[in-house]
Amino acid sequence: MALQAAVSLVNSAEEPDTMASVADLDAYFEEFAYTGRHRRTQDELAEVRVLRPTLRGLLTADRDDAVRQVNVLLARHHAVPRLVRHDEMDWHLHAVDDEQPLATRIAVETAMAMIDVIRTDEMSRLDVCADDDCNGVVLDLSRNRSRRFCSTTCGNRNAVAAYRARQADRV
Repeated sequence: MALQAAVSLVNSAEEPDTMASVADLDAYFEEFAYTGRHRRTQDELAEVRVLRPTLRGLLTADRDDAVRQVNVLLARHHAVPRLVRHDEMDWHLHAVDDEQPLATRIAVETAMAMIDVIRTDEMSRLDVCADDDCNGVVLDLSRNRSRRFCSTTCGNRNAVAAYRARQADRV
């Protein structure tokens, strides 16, 4: 879930920006079941928006660079993993206190999720959208590793373009 949240946040910077208001941040907070303090302020929104390039760099890095970035994020935020259970979620790891700023919690949760990606050598699960006009990040959780587009919109646009190209070749 933390990787899906990070990809969603990174891709919110693509046009049109979908993390432009406190209401957008509220919806993101709810969608990805974040817990802890949520100030619902313009300052908090700005802190989360500033995080997007850092997370993009982490999600698109090669394995060795991702290790370096994860270590920097965890050290910068004084991450201390602990087991917690809340809501409907069974025991899982949190590495910063729930009272830390939301941007800090997002950064650390993403770094913690990337630890598993790196350890299992699954960096190929993360890529950039195959649409030539898009720079969105793709998280491929499919069994056959076939996801190429960051969204249905990009996938459909490419399918229509391929169909039209095939039709033009027939003429």
